Amino acid sequence: MKKFILLLLCTATLGLASCKKDTIIQDTPNRTYNFTIQPNQWVLSQDGLTYTYEWRHGAIDQVTVDDEGVLVYLSHPINSNSYIQLPYTFNVDAYSYELFNGGIAIDIQSSDNQDVQPIRPTRAIVAKVVVIPSLYSN
Repeated sequence: MKKFILLLLCTATLGLASCKKDTIIQDTPNRTYNFTIQPNQWVLSQDGLTYTYEWRHGAIDQVTVDDEGVLVYLSHPINSNSYIQLPYTFNVDAYSYELFNGGIAIDIQSSDNQDVQPIRPTRAIVAKVVVIPSLYSN
């Protein structure tokens, strides 16, 4: 009887040790888009309070607007080798963005009550947009 139980335990141990759990994860990778905004591409609003650049791209669809995460970065105004994530304030101007079906609007507005017209960028700005897929759950 002892030999039978020992044989049964050895068989069970070998059987359990040889089991391998495989975890298969199929993630949709993040998508990153880089583009350059030239100084003449900034459009001043009619009230003179906002400069806007609209980046139209099919990657920003209603699913992206509703369910996914979007990060926007602009090259640093002084050090073009680094990026600053929006929203941020530099000197007296506030940089922000609006996400809509079909693209992104990047805005520059003055954060100073004494000078309400923002300063238009005088050199090219590199923008980086990162779209992070997400599964929507209730």
